[in-house]
Amino acid sequence: MTNKLAYETSPYLLQHKDNPVDWYPWSSEAFAVARAADKPVLLSIGYAACHWCHVMERESFEDDDTARIMNESYVSIKVDREERPDIDSLYMDAVQVLTGQGGWPMTMFLTPEGLPFYGGTYFPPSDRMGLPSFRKVLTAVIEAWRERRSEIEKQGRTLVDHLDVARRVQPSSGDIARDILDRSVGSISKSFDAEYGGFGDAPKFPQPMVVDFLLRLAARGRDDAGGMATRTLDGMSAGGLFDQLGGGFARYSVDRFWLVPHFEKMLYDNSQLLRTYARSWMLTGSQRHREVAEATAAWMLREMRDPRGGFWSSLDADSEGEEGRFYLWSMDEVRSALGKEASFASEQWGFSEEGNFEGRNIPVRVGANGDAGRLAEARAKLLAVRDRRVRPATDSKVLAGWNALAAAALAETGTILARPELVAAGRQAMEFVFSTMCVNDRLMRSYRATGEREAVKHLAVCEDYAFVLEACIALYEATHDMVWLQRARWTADNAIRLFSDDERGGFFSTGSDAESLVARPKDLFDNAIPSANSVMALVLQKLASLISQRHYEDRAVATMKLVVDTLERAPSGFGTMLEAIDWLHGDPVEIVIIGDPAGKDTHDLVHAVRSRYLPNKVLIVAPENHAGELPLLESRSLVDGRATAYVCRRGTCRAPVTAGNELLVQLQ
Repeated sequence: MTNKLAYETSPYLLQHKDNPVDWYPWSSEAFAVARAADKPVLLSIGYAACHWCHVMERESFEDDDTARIMNESYVSIKVDREERPDIDSLYMDAVQVLTGQGGWPMTMFLTPEGLPFYGGTYFPPSDRMGLPSFRKVLTAVIEAWRERRSEIEKQGRTLVDHLDVARRVQPSSGDIARDILDRSVGSISKSFDAEYGGFGDAPKFPQPMVVDFLLRLAARGRDDAGGMATRTLDGMSAGGLFDQLGGGFARYSVDRFWLVPHFEKMLYDNSQLLRTYARSWMLTGSQRHREVAEATAAWMLREMRDPRGGFWSSLDADSEGEEGRFYLWSMDEVRSALGKEASFASEQWGFSEEGNFEGRNIPVRVGANGDAGRLAEARAKLLAVRDRRVRPATDSKVLAGWNALAAAALAETGTILARPELVAAGRQAMEFVFSTMCVNDRLMRSYRATGEREAVKHLAVCEDYAFVLEACIALYEATHDMVWLQRARWTADNAIRLFSDDERGGFFSTGSDAESLVARPKDLFDNAIPSANSVMALVLQKLASLISQRHYEDRAVATMKLVVDTLERAPSGFGTMLEAIDWLHGDPVEIVIIGDPAGKDTHDLVHAVRSRYLPNKVLIVAPENHAGELPLLESRSLVDGRATAYVCRRGTCRAPVTAGNELLVQLQ
């Protein structure tokens, strides 16, 4: 027998459809049942690639005795955090207030009105690791619900009031100082691991937002920032965090050495890291960083694309009931696959009899100068063996925001590496988002095809609009097709209409047309992905420069002022906002190239722009006599019949030039 999750499309929810628990999806029906039965709600939030979510399912949600307690005493709701980041964010904040930590699976207890009053993350089936058993928690909570009801309801109201206070942050009254950037580098450096790269101790996360900020400062001569960025990128790409054979990055490393990953692969991590490694190659010339970017892009296109052109969400950590099994090697397996070349492969990827993880081997990069042809042949043979194994499950839902993040990364990386097929893949993903995931002029969050059925569900949240705006701008600069600027403006205007906080600045996570929750979240801190407010602060400034509309920049500045005081205390949580502040103070350069987009002289000027890492720039390429399309095209014409570049900063323009070397001089 199945429960009500059988009618859902989320792979995570469908994983639980055969549990003996009478699960509901998040719905008004579930809360109505709770009110009618006078039962508390047990809210469980996770995602398809979450290893400990699988563990708790096997231990508790598939256990008949545990399910009996849940069904008798609670109304149980399952939520896919990737489908409903608004619900996840709200109740994750509550768990962190209650326990001082968060994570998934998240287990939250609510009143029938949705007020949170107790919660945690993973609970084991019996007391261990300092945690009470899940059944013990279920029994204690229902006893408290029956015996101390008024106290529980008061605690829930107090907790929600606290969450609302956190979202009523007042903006700074002063100007945003330029020196906050230098102070932030100093603060970030205190947690830098100089030996292995990265920030903090185990578990260690990639933090591409912080690395991107450091690369910006390195481009202007901050060697300390560049050193931290490069050491981190080198360390991550050498360890097991990076799939040395198949490309792509795992979610995080359980140790400080980047050796043992938590093996799930997420679209959002790889999209960000793809772009970061490409930017680093452009800045430093590191061939290794280019190789990593190319391998990551190849993995995305090979393993994560939906037949309609979008990108799927994640690959599971587990296969055949074991975390990481798909990626691990015994020495016998290596010898069987490679024969006499096994010793060469061991020199390159660290294979050994004793292994580096529970008696088996995670491939790592230990040889830096192996023969490229032999390496490629050995890699191909190992992958052929690996591809015959049982693959980790794929979460095949397509999320608008994550696809936009991927599209922006592919568009920018494609231009940096001169790989037009990457730009084309990014364009196709965004064409899918606009054609299929936009319903009645409103972006939607999630799409999934199951057999003959296609489902588009859930109103898009602010992060979706922010990443779509970023992708449109990236695709415009990659293709020079005006349709992407038109879509960028549509996205920005609707994001402002739906999400803006006109009283305090910044943007709410949920739209004004969305379901009312017990509090309206506001996404301020970067987490696994940049916060919606940080992305809006950066890309609204870019849009303002491209189309000469100052009101977008005013919105961006108001958003920065909302968090600038908090940023000073914890800059590593605001990498993308620091990028936005860098743009504000970085004298962004406006480059207009007039000429036939297909002409060689135009191409030479565009190539000159793309040969240097210029994070604070916008690029417009258009034929002559297209002045009506953009204000920056006014009074721009060919010089001596040749493609011509115009370079301006904050309203001050240089003399037009027609040669790439002259343009490079102006861009220095």
